[in-house]
Amino acid sequence: MQFDFRTLTAAERYKILIGTVVPRPIAWVTTLSRGGARNAAPFSFFNAMSKDPPLVALGVQANTRGDMKDTGRNILDTGEFVVNLVPHALAEPMSFTSYEAPSEVDELEAADIETTASVVVRPPRIALSPVAFECRLHTHLEVSPNHLIVLGEVVYAHIADEAMLDPEKFYIDTPKLDLIGRMHGRGWYAATHDLFQIERPPDEALRPKGIQSTTSNSNQKRES
Repeated sequence: MQFDFRTLTAAERYKILIGTVVPRPIAWVTTLSRGGARNAAPFSFFNAMSKDPPLVALGVQANTRGDMKDTGRNILDTGEFVVNLVPHALAEPMSFTSYEAPSEVDELEAADIETTASVVVRPPRIALSPVAFECRLHTHLEVSPNHLIVLGEVVYAHIADEAMLDPEKFYIDTPKLDLIGRMHGRGWYAATHDLFQIERPPDEALRPKGIQSTTSNSNQKRES
């Protein structure tokens, strides 16, 4: 079937996007309000976008009343947030913090989630999350009323010691992180256990005939 997104409602477009763009990594975002109130909420319109500068992108939709979510407001007000990645063991408390609570409610306290201080930014990180990225607001775009796309620059990273294969080479035992991703529909998630590997083909196999690689050319120049 074909769908003309120009004719669909936002809810209809949303169903198609979340039913097809899977699995989506989950950013469990912790923020502070201007007054210091803590907030935590999960977002699956999220991914890493750049290495230089190191940027993560976060889509923060309006809440059901059409107002800006606390996460979006806090990021705009303070310019800081922490992206905590979600292991399978924390799936239930992560889901609990997705409900729309009044701004004065501390979701971390309500879900009995242990936090620890960040190093560079003010919002705390989730202590049992195996990966946490301390971020500062780089750019934001209000794409529709109270709906933000946020680019955050990662200024500090925390990775569980047991998941580091070789810290000096930055090799990470990714399966050991046991992260989960968001799937289709209400309440569906995916684990990261069912993996397969495809070896990258050599450059020669992909290069059109008669075209030399830049590596070969540079080597020839150095030899001459």
